[in-house]
Amino acid sequence: MKELEYPYKREYILAKKKKLRNELMKGSSFLSVKIAILAGSTVNEIKDILELFLLNVGIKPEFYLSEYNKYYEDAVFENEKLSKFKPDIVYIFTTYRNINFDFDISTEVDEINDALKKDFYKYEKIWQSLKEKYNPVIIQNNFEYPEYRLLGNKDISDYHGFSNYLMRLNDKFYQYANTNRNFYICDINYISANYGLDKWHNEKLYALYKIPCDLFATPDISYNVANIIKSIYGKNQKSLILDLDNTLWGGVISEDGISKLNIGMETAEGEIYLSFQKYLKKLKSLGIILNVVSKNDEDIAINGIENTDGVLKKDDFLFINANWEPKHKNIIDISKKMNIGLDAFAFVDDNPMERDIVKTNLPQVKVADVDLVEDYIKVIDKASYFELTNYTAEDRDKLSTYKSNILREKLAEEIIDYNEYLKSLCMSAEIKEFSEKYYERISQLSNKSNQFNLTTKRYTINDIEEISNDRNYITLYGKLADKFGDNGIVSIFIGKIDKDVLSIELFLMSCRVLKRKMEFAMMDEIVSVVKSKNVNKIVGHYYKTEKNNMVKDLFLDFGFTKVSESENGDSKWELKDLPNYQNLCDVIKIN
Repeated sequence: MKELEYPYKREYILAKKKKLRNELMKGSSFLSVKIAILAGSTVNEIKDILELFLLNVGIKPEFYLSEYNKYYEDAVFENEKLSKFKPDIVYIFTTYRNINFDFDISTEVDEINDALKKDFYKYEKIWQSLKEKYNPVIIQNNFEYPEYRLLGNKDISDYHGFSNYLMRLNDKFYQYANTNRNFYICDINYISANYGLDKWHNEKLYALYKIPCDLFATPDISYNVANIIKSIYGKNQKSLILDLDNTLWGGVISEDGISKLNIGMETAEGEIYLSFQKYLKKLKSLGIILNVVSKNDEDIAINGIENTDGVLKKDDFLFINANWEPKHKNIIDISKKMNIGLDAFAFVDDNPMERDIVKTNLPQVKVADVDLVEDYIKVIDKASYFELTNYTAEDRDKLSTYKSNILREKLAEEIIDYNEYLKSLCMSAEIKEFSEKYYERISQLSNKSNQFNLTTKRYTINDIEEISNDRNYITLYGKLADKFGDNGIVSIFIGKIDKDVLSIELFLMSCRVLKRKMEFAMMDEIVSVVKSKNVNKIVGHYYKTEKNNMVKDLFLDFGFTKVSESENGDSKWELKDLPNYQNLCDVIKIN
C-alpha cells in the first residue's frame, strides 16, 4: 500500500488508520506473529500504527500490551496472561523518561557510576527473565537525548550530565546486543534526532497522556520497529535494480559520450553521484545484489560503467539489461533468471514516468521515489529495503554464488542429458546435525525460503537452539558445493520423533540450488538417520501458499503415499516401508 511506503505522510496515517487497516485486512496470505509490548509510557498509537506497517509487509500481529509503566513487573514476575500469550517478539518501549537521574554537579562520580550499573542491571534482568520464560525475539529501545542540557555542551562529556549518562547506558545496551542472539535495538536516539528534538519533546502531551514524544513522531517509531520485524522474518528486498543515465551518473551516455558524463571529484554534482555509487558498493558488500535496467545499447552501457570515474564496474552487477524493451519486462526477466519473486526487488530510476510504469505493472516491486541526486541515498536508506538483523558468510558471497549459477546454466545448455549434466557438476554435500556456528544461517534460511518450503514454518535463532538441544528432534542442514563454487547451507530439515513416528516440521531448500537433486540427497540421509532410531513411519505435510506450488508433489517424488487432502490444497503424506527404501540421489557425493 503506497500510503505506508516511505516517504509516508504521518498525519494521513494517524487520521486514516482504521480505513487503512480495513483495506490491509482484505489480504489473503499473512504470517501470524505474537508481539508483546512492555511499555514505560502510553503506546497505544505506536501499537496501532505498527500493526499497519506489519500488515503491509504480510505480517499479521497479535498484541499483548502491558499496563502503563508495568514493563519491569510483566517481564520479571510471574504473569499468567503473558505466559498464556506466548510471545514470539517482546518489544520493550522505554525512553529517557523512565530513567531517574537525580544527581547534580556536586555528586561523586562513583555514585553516578553505581547508579548506571544498577540501571543496566535492571534491564539485563528484564531481558534474561524474558529469555528464560518465553525465549522470544527482544526489541529494546535505546535512549534519546533529554529535553534540556543542564550543563550546556558539557552535558555530553561530563559524568554529571544526563546526556552523558544516557549515552553511556546506551553503550552498555549495544555491548549486550553484540553478544546476545535475537536481541535488537530500536534506535529512537536516531529517530528522535532525525525528527527534530525540539519537535520530539512535547511536555504538555506527556503531562496529559504520558505519551513520551510528539504524536506525529509515533509513525516513525512504528515504522522502524516494523522494519526490524520484517527483516527477522525474511521480508526484506534482496536486489536493487538501477537505471544508469542520471541515476548512476549525470548525463545521457548515448548523447553526451563518456567523457562528458558527470561523475567524480571535478564538480559538486559529480561528487554526489560518486558518493551514491560508494553507498551502493557498501550495500553490495552486505549481500545486496545490484542489477541494471537501462534503455541503452548494451555495449555502450557496459563501456560507460567500465570507463567512468565511478567505483562501480561491470563485475559489481549480476545482470546488466541494457536494451530498448520496457523496463518492467526487463525486471521480470531478471526475476526469472535469479529465480526469486518480484517482491524481492527495489527499483531506482530518476525518471518519474519509468517509475510509474513499473509501479503500475509490477506492484510487488518497491519503487524508490528519488528526485534530486543529493536525496538518492536518503530515500533508499530511510525506505529500509535492506534492514540488517543478521549477517552470514553466505550473504557476503551472494553475488559470486549467483554468478556461479549462471555458469552452471550455461553448462546445462551444452549438455543434452540432464542427469549427465548433474554428474558433470561434480557435486558434493555435507549433511549433518545443526551446529551452533550455523544457527544464524539456519534461522535466516527458514525465514527467507518460500518457494521450496513444505510447511512454511519460521524459526528464530533461539528456536533453532532449543530444538537442537531437544533429543526428540532430528535436525539436519545441507551444504552443497560443485566445481563452480560452494553454495553454503542450502537445505534444512527438522523432524520430531513421537514413539515410532517421525513428523516433518520443516523441510526447505534455497532456490539457488533447485533441480540439482539436493532434496533427494537430504531425504536419503533423513531415512538413514531414522532407521537407527527405531522409526517405522515418516509423516509429512504440504501446506499450500502462493509461492510454494512447485513442491506440492515432492512427497510423491520421494515415494510417500498421500493420506488426505483438504479443499484448500493442503495434504498429508506417509512413508512406511523404511527398511526397503532405496536411495534416490546418485549425482551428489555425501561427505
